[in-house]
Amino acid sequence: MTSDTHPKHPYSVGTQVVILRPIAGEAGRVLHPRGSVAVIVRAPRDLEHSYRLRFPDGLEEAVPQDAVCLLTQFQAGSLGSARTSDDLFAHVFYRCVLGSRAYGLEDEKSDTDFRGVYLPPADAHWSLVGVPDQLEREETQEHYWEVQRFLVLALKSNPNVLETVYSPIVLQQTELGEELLRLRESFLSQLVFQTYNGYVMSQFKKMQADLRQHGTPKPKHVMHLIRLLLAGICILREGYVPVQVTEHRDTLLQIKRGEMPWADSERWRAELHAQFDAAFRSTKLPERPDYERANAFLLKARRAAVR
Repeated sequence: MTSDTHPKHPYSVGTQVVILRPIAGEAGRVLHPRGSVAVIVRAPRDLEHSYRLRFPDGLEEAVPQDAVCLLTQFQAGSLGSARTSDDLFAHVFYRCVLGSRAYGLEDEKSDTDFRGVYLPPADAHWSLVGVPDQLEREETQEHYWEVQRFLVLALKSNPNVLETVYSPIVLQQTELGEELLRLRESFLSQLVFQTYNGYVMSQFKKMQADLRQHGTPKPKHVMHLIRLLLAGICILREGYVPVQVTEHRDTLLQIKRGEMPWADSERWRAELHAQFDAAFRSTKLPERPDYERANAFLLKARRAAVR
């Protein structure tokens, strides 16, 4: 077997690999045959230099990268290369821009982040290989969820997923994409309170770590925390996901640039969290999202994939 796919970055230390060439010792004696399993103990910083591998008997050897294959890929054999992710990009049915450009917080250094949803062909979905939960192209900042995975995350009120169907910058949508947008209010429920709180707490932990290590939090972490709270308040009060930050843009950019004192942003965060709690107590959103409507959409999409 040869590896049909080449990593964009070296595998990390601790990864289990299979060697594609035998390791020979003195007088040409084979110490480890082709197909032996080893663990990476030292990884190069680029794609040119060799790995340092350790074998079960304790032997360590430098092995070129083209002679190493991931254990999981080797086990999959030709099955693993039956369909590549690149084949599936043609099946994206909804595509938009998210991130700072959608929020209205971009600057000259901002990337353009593309997000969306894809519907795999039925034969790919049903095959032994299956399909990935998400397609990614790191070099172009593209990220597309498989339709079922997208719906599951949307029903759990995942912020990134909800923002995808409320993005003000839609680049592509088929008839199925239009139907997905008509479905978006069905995703909103009181679960927003728990899910957004989880993401806010995650950002808060990053801020606390920054404070311990550097004496001040990273402005980007503070800005994202504030933005999430503002969004959560709006969803619970108004019943829609605000992607563009509108009237809060200048203040959030102040935070992003590190121009707002930490004490002021912390005071605003505490006030917003109190408003978030109050919005939850008075929200008119249903306790749970509309699972039946989302499931009906998925079944319709699957039938379309068969046709």
